[in-house]
Amino acid sequence: MFYAHAAHWFNFRKLFPALALAASVLLVNGAYAQNYPTKPIRFIMPYPPGGSSEILARPIANEMTKSLGQPVLIDYKPGAGSTIGADVVAKSAPDGYTIIMLLTAHAINASLMPNLPYDTVKDFSSITLAATLPLVVVVNSQAQIQTIQDLIKAAKANPGKLNYGSAGAGNTSHLAVEYFKTVVGIDLTHVPYKGSGPAVAGLMGREVDLMFDSLSSSLAQIQGGRFRAIGVSTAKRSHVLPNVPTIQESGVPGFDISAWYGIFAAANTPPAIVQKLNAEFIKAMAVPEAKKAIEAVGYQIIGSTPAQLDAHVKSEMVRWAKVVKDSGAKIN
Repeated sequence: MFYAHAAHWFNFRKLFPALALAASVLLVNGAYAQNYPTKPIRFIMPYPPGGSSEILARPIANEMTKSLGQPVLIDYKPGAGSTIGADVVAKSAPDGYTIIMLLTAHAINASLMPNLPYDTVKDFSSITLAATLPLVVVVNSQAQIQTIQDLIKAAKANPGKLNYGSAGAGNTSHLAVEYFKTVVGIDLTHVPYKGSGPAVAGLMGREVDLMFDSLSSSLAQIQGGRFRAIGVSTAKRSHVLPNVPTIQESGVPGFDISAWYGIFAAANTPPAIVQKLNAEFIKAMAVPEAKKAIEAVGYQIIGSTPAQLDAHVKSEMVRWAKVVKDSGAKIN
């Protein structure tokens, strides 16, 4: 009996330093999170200014700056379908001072770009699924196309002759059209731009014939009469465009795609900091002025838990991998 007790005591003595170290790490992380942030937070936008990500991020960053007492500074790192900005965050210190807004393209890129410099899941800490947004099918107001069925008929009569713009190869505005092409049996030619802002300018200048654009980045052109909205991509109509039919209503059953906007930090960011950032993002989006500004351009505020965003990314990777495979979409 004595030897058994002695053995247990010996094992505990060996285990005690590890337990003490774990406890000290928790205490340090907890204290660090209580003091966080003590310097400005770098909020990476992986797309150029003027796109849907900035439209959502700007009011949130302004409110978080007030709430946290430290500047939340938007830093543009556009290019390569958001992968340049994502790589910056994946390789940043896991301290909560470098965060990013990543869109649906983050999940798409996992199958569209086989040689990514990071792991889509393992190299990021999920913070919150901030919001979702319909895509809107827009043409220049001077175009003859009035409806989704007009678009389908024109494309079938002129295979490959109609050009569509996107916010970049691998972006939702690219893959949504590739999916649409597969479903309705048409051929359209892809013209990728470096973000929603340049793509909108391209449609205004009639460099392209149409876009499946994020609603927020085309809304001003629709309301100003420069673009004609002929369909929205979600199952329900948008609250800001109640007179524009869904693609489903326009004769394409089951078509339901929305853009989503998630907030991430580097992998291994302390859980206490992740939770603090999660709470701050949700609080910022609930401030009446910010909420009004966000919803006015078509967003649906979500404000998920980190675990819910984790699950969402994984399910979206599966969904878009099938679209990439079925459509034969390539980076051009």
